[in-house]
Amino acid sequence: MPHAPAPPTPAAEQVVDVLAAAGIRRCYTVPGESFLELTDALARRPGMTLVSTRHEGGAGFMAEAEAKLTGVPAVAAATRGPGAANLAVGVHTAFQDSTPMVVLLGQVETGHLGREAFQEVDLAAFYSPITKWATTVTRADRLAETTARAVRTAVSGRPGPVALVVPGDLFGRVVPAPGPLPLPGAGSGPALAEADAHRIAAWFAAAERPVIVAGGGARGARSALVAAAEHFRAGVYSAWRRQDVFPNDHPLYLGHLGLGCPPGVLGALEEADAVLVVGSRLSDVTTQGYRLPRDASPPVVAQIDVDPAQIGASVPIWAGVAADAGNALRALVEAPATAPERDWGRARRAWVDSTAPPLGVLEHPGGLLHPWAVVETMRRVLPDDAVVTNDAGNFAAFLHRGWWYRRPRTQLAPTSGAMGYAVPAAVAAKLARPHRTVVAVAGDGGALMTGQELETAVRLGLSLVVVVFQNGLYGTIAMHQARALGRTAAVDIGGPLDLASYARGLGARGATARTPAELEEALAAALAAEGPTLVDCRTDPDVIGPGATLSGLMAGKR
Repeated sequence: MPHAPAPPTPAAEQVVDVLAAAGIRRCYTVPGESFLELTDALARRPGMTLVSTRHEGGAGFMAEAEAKLTGVPAVAAATRGPGAANLAVGVHTAFQDSTPMVVLLGQVETGHLGREAFQEVDLAAFYSPITKWATTVTRADRLAETTARAVRTAVSGRPGPVALVVPGDLFGRVVPAPGPLPLPGAGSGPALAEADAHRIAAWFAAAERPVIVAGGGARGARSALVAAAEHFRAGVYSAWRRQDVFPNDHPLYLGHLGLGCPPGVLGALEEADAVLVVGSRLSDVTTQGYRLPRDASPPVVAQIDVDPAQIGASVPIWAGVAADAGNALRALVEAPATAPERDWGRARRAWVDSTAPPLGVLEHPGGLLHPWAVVETMRRVLPDDAVVTNDAGNFAAFLHRGWWYRRPRTQLAPTSGAMGYAVPAAVAAKLARPHRTVVAVAGDGGALMTGQELETAVRLGLSLVVVVFQNGLYGTIAMHQARALGRTAAVDIGGPLDLASYARGLGARGATARTPAELEEALAAALAAEGPTLVDCRTDPDVIGPGATLSGLMAGKR
């Protein structure tokens, strides 16, 4: 006997049904009147958490960070015009980081579209350059179907954000229940053809100095990546802000291809006669300004990427295949190719040496902390499986060099360089991984862009640590100005500010540290505390980067 059709239901409830069926568990938002029925349906759905943030920028960063950490899309929702504009920075971050994300944007009512109604913006056009797909839905009975397509698009191929623009009168309409909707399965991505596997494996095994450059596309293939490196006895570099993709304490790990990479760390890549690129789009930062891997004839690069559009897009390649990173690496290991022993001791030592602070900097004079001292103290006190969310700014150069990522999925950092990321990302990380230590690391510039999300952490009862390098500068810009012009402008943001009191005003704990001993005590107390703690590290503004001072850069231009 055929089943009776399901009764009609509000379109908003159908959207939430689709999201839940896809394994999505959280939506981050600042609520708006253009999606009232959606927030209501989310709030009433068992197993779904609706997180109200202090700013849409925070909501966007939270959704991106959760998806990056878990591999499952998260949802960010915002209202028309101003709300959608505020959310965009997090969506752009997801786009550049290849992070799956579903963005739901309330819009003016259907009958008002195209009349420049209150807060109306063509949001599909606005979001198209920073998403994989952006569309306006104009029929309530197709909203569930379009949501399912959005989830599939977000996770397929090169993952990324998808935006659905929904006029405010659609969510509340009662429409027939949709039929079965296809959602992403748990299967793996495309495989590497046997002929390609044999050809690339033979080439890589025969090289004298083979190295692997691993990016975010290899994040879910860690065991296969380690097996391939060991099988081919190849050195491994992590792409820009993908340091957790390979265990940093492994003897084959040779360093992070980031901004200001020490010349000695780049030696093995400069000398490489075969470079296997796995899951990296080879950005300008990873390639050190499109300078590495070196230009040669024939090219020394073979590139494996799930997105065919990325293959050969940045540097000349010898071979390129569109395949899932894990499948491809396993196929290479299984191919009939044997590699000789290789000694990476010198290259490994160059990286290890670059992660240690210079002698004498830990006891910095003048009642201020050297940035190296902050990172060194973090290394002593914090567990090595802590999830570290790091903001953008010159302070990060010390963190990138000094912090070792030994465990998978422990680094959340925007490759876009978006400031304000760390605190919201820490909130999302603690929600997704409640039993892990979560530490946000930021400069005072970035911390004060989204630091109000500390209140969100307080409200949700989240125990996390925020470490702020406070030097009273927009340090990255100050460095570039000093180096290029010999002077600075508009980079002095005052202070020192009492950030510990700022945190306490938001309901969190706050502490100030001017010495390594004070910092060690503050971090230990923060780890033991219930609720969030901000630790204000007063750092020397003249120490603008590893091996560079602001005064020295300006003197060099005189």
